[in-house]
Amino acid sequence: MVIKATKAMEYIEEKRADIIGVSDAVWQFAEVGLQEYRSSKCLAQALEKEGFSVELGVAGLPTAFVATWGSGKPVIGFLGEYDALPGLSQKAVPYREELEKGKPGHGCGHNLLGAGAFGAVIGLKQAMLEQGVSGTLKYFGCPAEENFSGKAFMAREGLFDDCDVCLTWHPGSINRVSTGSSLANNAMNVIFRGQSAHAAGDPYNGRSALDALQLMNLGVEFLREHMPPEARVHYVITQGGGQPNVVPAYAKAWYLVRAPRREEVDDLYGRVIRCAEGAALMTDTDHEIQLIKAIWNVLPNPSLELLLKECMDRVGPPKFGHEEQSFAKEISTSIPEEQRRKALEKAGIPEEMWNSLLNDWILPTPEVPQDSTGSTDVGDVSWCCPTAQFNTACNVLGTPGHSWQYVAQAGMGIGHEGMLTAAKVLAEAGFELLTDEKTLSDAKKCFKEVSKGQVYKCAMPKDHQPVFDQFGPSNLR
Repeated sequence: MVIKATKAMEYIEEKRADIIGVSDAVWQFAEVGLQEYRSSKCLAQALEKEGFSVELGVAGLPTAFVATWGSGKPVIGFLGEYDALPGLSQKAVPYREELEKGKPGHGCGHNLLGAGAFGAVIGLKQAMLEQGVSGTLKYFGCPAEENFSGKAFMAREGLFDDCDVCLTWHPGSINRVSTGSSLANNAMNVIFRGQSAHAAGDPYNGRSALDALQLMNLGVEFLREHMPPEARVHYVITQGGGQPNVVPAYAKAWYLVRAPRREEVDDLYGRVIRCAEGAALMTDTDHEIQLIKAIWNVLPNPSLELLLKECMDRVGPPKFGHEEQSFAKEISTSIPEEQRRKALEKAGIPEEMWNSLLNDWILPTPEVPQDSTGSTDVGDVSWCCPTAQFNTACNVLGTPGHSWQYVAQAGMGIGHEGMLTAAKVLAEAGFELLTDEKTLSDAKKCFKEVSKGQVYKCAMPKDHQPVFDQFGPSNLR
């Protein structure tokens, strides 16, 4: 197949070192959600240098931005992310060694994601200039995908409403177009307040907030039998008291409630809250629910997915050299074989390919759409305009997500090659949408059919603000 955006491919190769430099800088910064000040600045400045105008601090998020180039229709949006995960600091080596003890790391490869989208828009700009193609490119700098869903706040402000299409990608261990939906979710803090007392001298005067929290958690455990099988509820106790001889007057948990459809989340969320209400009654304590975020499931767009598959076939898979192969061989020994095989089976990798270390071929799109068991705020974007995404191989087949192995590969050649391939696929798809009226109209028609006329409404109240201090001041970088 012939590449249509030849100039974009050439420019991405010409700028290879710069794109990798942006990715590695963000990898080094490794900032958690809503605190990506250096990471977002790095990407914004790189885009300004390439001639894009940048609006910083959009949607009330200091680390969110929109970079724009061109004018008129169509408007093609590209989503970039750059947040890291707490406690995953890791050097770019094939064995466990922290870069900075206890600090965050890019365990989901968002340093690659943001830089890959950057490479796509600067390459696409050059192709448009060379061939006199009109239209507008928008790069959306999207913070806090992992925990606080920056795109949902951006969608609430209408930032994606003028886009004809939005495209994105995600690092992974395979080269394949994403199909199906994802889990919608709500996140919240649950706080109980009681009364402290001496746990031995006069416990009868105490009202334990920790007792209340534990009773709520127990109620949720019993609830699991009676919720949709695909639904998920997770929690961590973030504060549970200071010492055992003092009845805790304050306790706090971070909850995440997920289900396949938005309305299912709303129902399950209400039931979880009632577990909190019951626990407060049983312990004579007060409780408070603090919403953190609420997001939609992904709305698939088979028309755009077909385009992405065609573009992946034209661009081809990542090409890994001897250094990448050697690194892959060594780091693969740190992944238990049974765990690796289960991951490959779940991903639908043909069994005859399980002995491969790196995916250097394009996988076919599944005949039956595969819904994700995870969540993403790309879901909110997908209800605003036609949206699609894909994966490229940026780590060894079977690499567990949110792991030190993921971080290590996101900071070296394996991740770099997958990222540059993604940049080219995005640019190729963007060029076709800009130059082929039918491709664009098919995507819009598909959007109307799949959404069934339902208009997007953010699941968060208009006055809800991001929770900037969720990780606490000790995590500020």
